[in-house]
Amino acid sequence: MAGPTKKSRKPAKAEDSNDDSMSEESESGNYHGQQEIQATFEGRNPETHDFHGIKQLLNQLFLKAHIDVSQMSDMLIAQHGVGSVLKQGFDDEDDDEDMDITDENDVFGITSVVNLTSHKETPCIQQFYTLLEDLSSKHASSETKDSIKKLLNDSKLGFIINERFVNIPAKISAPMLSSLSDEIERIRKKDPSYNFDYYIMISKTCRPKENKDSEEVFTNEEEEVFLKQADISFDFSVANESDTGLSGRWLSEDKQVVPYRRVVIFKADKLKNIVTQVTALVQ
Repeated sequence: MAGPTKKSRKPAKAEDSNDDSMSEESESGNYHGQQEIQATFEGRNPETHDFHGIKQLLNQLFLKAHIDVSQMSDMLIAQHGVGSVLKQGFDDEDDDEDMDITDENDVFGITSVVNLTSHKETPCIQQFYTLLEDLSSKHASSETKDSIKKLLNDSKLGFIINERFVNIPAKISAPMLSSLSDEIERIRKKDPSYNFDYYIMISKTCRPKENKDSEEVFTNEEEEVFLKQADISFDFSVANESDTGLSGRWLSEDKQVVPYRRVVIFKADKLKNIVTQVTALVQ
């Protein structure tokens, strides 16, 4: 399926210096702490050759859930003027070694929205609705379950996807989410189906294995802002779905953690304010 014309947005330079950054090893192979690296990223329109990168990011979100992520990837590519994939930007000063390490087609993240209501008859969206109903039935309160069932039947819904590699810093989320908000604002003037009532987001979180009642930690730290603005939310463990990036020990002294997913639903008119708060948090 052909994608829209490539559109390169303002590059966002980010210093990767978080706990999940590239490790530095001595000759003995022992880990000696994090290594700070600098990279310039660009948000671009998804294109056909981004399919496998987008699919990989959706897989890390949904894990073993029964969702046709291939079909959803095609839907995201087919949307004209809505959503961005995160690519590493290169300029004339970059050496050949840097460009050999990273392919220009590599996708490091995606920030987009799926129009659930207008694609309600599409199989992957039907699977998504079934997944939400099943999860809320098992893990949410009766009140939350009833509210979700009503929203799925009666409201215009958008599914916000905000996925990236774990070692990409949160700073990159501000321009990506701001761009998405502006794009939705533009397209809904021409296409009323994008005039959503609510947005749904699924966030990756974790808690220490020894104390599952402790405060959750968001893999994408900016997504805690979405939770604070949520009208409905619930979480569930995915410990049995082999989310290795969040279940193992990064360092010997780290506590082992249990991976979760948190479903967050909020009124669509809150998005602008959320983006403002995210920008203030990560800058």
